[in-house]
Amino acid sequence: MSAVRRRLLYVTDLAYEARGRRYGDEDVFFTSRLRAHFDLALCHPLEAAALMDAFDAVVVRNSGPVLGYREEYDAFRERALGAGTRVYNPLTGRADMAGKQYLLDLSAAGLPVIPTVDRPEDLHRLPASDRYVVKPKLGADSIGLRIVAPDALPDLTDGATLVQPCVDFAHEISFYFVDDDFQYALYAPRPDRRWQLEPYDATARDLEFARRFVEWNGLPHGIQRVDACRAPDGELLLVELEDLNPYLSLDVLDDRTRDAFVAAVTRSLHGFLAG
Repeated sequence: MSAVRRRLLYVTDLAYEARGRRYGDEDVFFTSRLRAHFDLALCHPLEAAALMDAFDAVVVRNSGPVLGYREEYDAFRERALGAGTRVYNPLTGRADMAGKQYLLDLSAAGLPVIPTVDRPEDLHRLPASDRYVVKPKLGADSIGLRIVAPDALPDLTDGATLVQPCVDFAHEISFYFVDDDFQYALYAPRPDRRWQLEPYDATARDLEFARRFVEWNGLPHGIQRVDACRAPDGELLLVELEDLNPYLSLDVLDDRTRDAFVAAVTRSLHGFLAG
């Protein structure tokens, strides 16, 4: 007798227009591969709360910035947590899943993060710069991000906004993990073209940097993307730890790496469902 196939509700916004990324294409490919192992249905993030009771787990993938449907997402979280619904990634993430407070916490703890503050009285902690990045704590996908001069900071630093120096970095690197296992790395050789990515051969030191944040987050299962920039001194600084719905750039990978990643997620989902 064949094993019972588990049912997954796969949450995605196939029509979301993301600069430099094709959400729909990625999720059409990914679900075509997962269907070999699970019974699977796709739904828009606004429909997830109403449909999730009929499935063994909810897989949140390219669902777009929560900022556009904050009230509905909070209701989904509350209902899922209250009902004990399995959500992948688990809703216990401490990074982007919970907003940008983690950047303040990690910066205050002295970890290798772009220095970040949110209060006028803490502006002195930032290194001097002729430009600063200002962005909402609950922002995503560069929504609400501005670059301003130093004299504008006192009026913009209100507790709901993050302030960082504008770092002249050499390039950005993204490290992709399934559970706590590193899968691949991609980088943007040109800082002005964030989503023109190429494969990156991560060094042992690079991976030590990335693993530090994955371990800090403590997710038992799930997909995480550690985004970093190469500072002028050659060291890496954390830009973002995406633990809610990281875009995977699967189209950039060769067949072997892409197949290995899909296999890793499949194993992770089976382990998640069995737990």
